[in-house]
Amino acid sequence: MTKKHVKPALQEVVEAEGHLIDSHIMEQIFDTVVEYHGRFEVEHFHIGKTNAEPSRLRLRVEAPSSADLELMLGQLLGLGCTPVDGSDAVFAVVDRDRCAPEDFYSTTNHRTLVRRGGEWHAVENQRMDALIVWQDGKPWARRLRDLKAGDEIVVGMRGIRVIPESKERDRLAFAFMSNGTSSERQVETAVRQTAAMLKHAVENGQRVVVVAGPVVVHTGGAKPLASMIRKGFVSALLAGNALGVHDAEAAMIGTSLGVRLSDGRQAEHGHRNHMRAINMIYHAGSVAEAVKQGKLKKGILYECVANNVPFVLAGSLRDDGPLPDTITDMNQAQDSYAEQLRGAGLVLCLGSMLHSIATGNMLPGWVKTVCVDINPAVATKLSDRGTGQALGVVTDVGMFLELLDKNLPEVK
Repeated sequence: MTKKHVKPALQEVVEAEGHLIDSHIMEQIFDTVVEYHGRFEVEHFHIGKTNAEPSRLRLRVEAPSSADLELMLGQLLGLGCTPVDGSDAVFAVVDRDRCAPEDFYSTTNHRTLVRRGGEWHAVENQRMDALIVWQDGKPWARRLRDLKAGDEIVVGMRGIRVIPESKERDRLAFAFMSNGTSSERQVETAVRQTAAMLKHAVENGQRVVVVAGPVVVHTGGAKPLASMIRKGFVSALLAGNALGVHDAEAAMIGTSLGVRLSDGRQAEHGHRNHMRAINMIYHAGSVAEAVKQGKLKKGILYECVANNVPFVLAGSLRDDGPLPDTITDMNQAQDSYAEQLRGAGLVLCLGSMLHSIATGNMLPGWVKTVCVDINPAVATKLSDRGTGQALGVVTDVGMFLELLDKNLPEVK
C-alpha cells in the first residue's frame, strides 16, 4: 500500500514589537493566523515591564497554501508583524497617471517603515488608504489620485514594517477613557482631562484642530467655542457649510434653525433665517469682509477671522447657498483639510460623524483625537476606522464645550 503524499505547509517567521499585551495586539495576531486556516508556534516572547520597554514576539506561522499565506501575512502586517527574511521592499514604476499596478501596497494610519538598500526608512506624510512612493530618497504616502506616470511605488508586502499605536498607559491621567467611550457620569472628569490635554498641546507648541458640526450652534456651544478660539486654544477649524451658516445666523439674527436663542421659541418666518444669513454674507463678499464691514460681530467664524485662525468649510450636495467661503470641489476641500491637519498634536471632533471620520482618515494614528457626541456610535466610529488614539465622550456637545471653556485659562 502506497503512502499518500501530504503537501507540506508553507511557513514564514514574523516578528512584532510594542505593547502587545495591554493593547490586545497579541491575541489579534493569534486569532488572525487561525482565521486564515493557519497554525502558529511562538519561538520567542519577551514581556516589557515598563512604559518604555516594549514586548517582543517571534512567531512561526504556517498556512496550507501560498494564497492563504499571503492573505494571512497581509493581515498580520497591519498588526505589526514583519517577516524576518530581511528582504527589501519591491518597487514598480507607474505607467499612467492615477493608475497603480494591481498589487500596490495600501497604507494604514500607523507608523510605517520601508526597507530599501538594506536600511529602514520611515514613511513621510503618513495616512491611511494611500500608496507609498519613493521620492528624493524617501518613501512618501500619496493618494491614488495624485499618482503620476514614472512614480516608483511599493508593491507586495515584503520589506514593510508597520508599528501599530499602543494604548496609553495613563498619560495625562487619561486612562479612564482608554477603552473607548466614557459614560455621562464621567463627563466632568473627561472635561478636566481634555482641558489638560489642550494645555499640554499649547504649551508644547502643538497645533490643536477643531472639527465641528452645526449641532455645536444648535446646542449652545458657539459661545464657548468662540471663547476657546479667542483664548488661543484653537489652531484651525474644520467644518461643513452648515456650521458656518448657522453660526452666522445665530450671530447676525439671533436664531438657530429659526429658533430664537434667547427664549427657545420659534421666530416668525424663522425657517428662512439661515438663508437671510447666507444672503448677508454674500452682500459682504465673504466671511472676512462681513467682519471687516461690521456685519458679523461675534460667533465662531468671527473669532477665527479676528484671531487669524484659519477655517475650512467643506461643501456637500445638501448645502443651501452655500456660503462664498465654502469649498464645493471635494478634492480641493480634502486638500485644504489635510493642509490644516499637518503637524496637529490634538484634534477635537465635535458633533459631526461625516467630517470626523474624514479627518480620522487623513491623520496618522499617533495623533490624539477626542470625539464628543451624544450618540455613542459616533463616538466610537474613529476607533472602528483604525484611529488608534481616538477617545470618545458621550454627552451633549454644547454642555461639554461650556464646561471645557470654564476649565481653560487665558493664553494670549
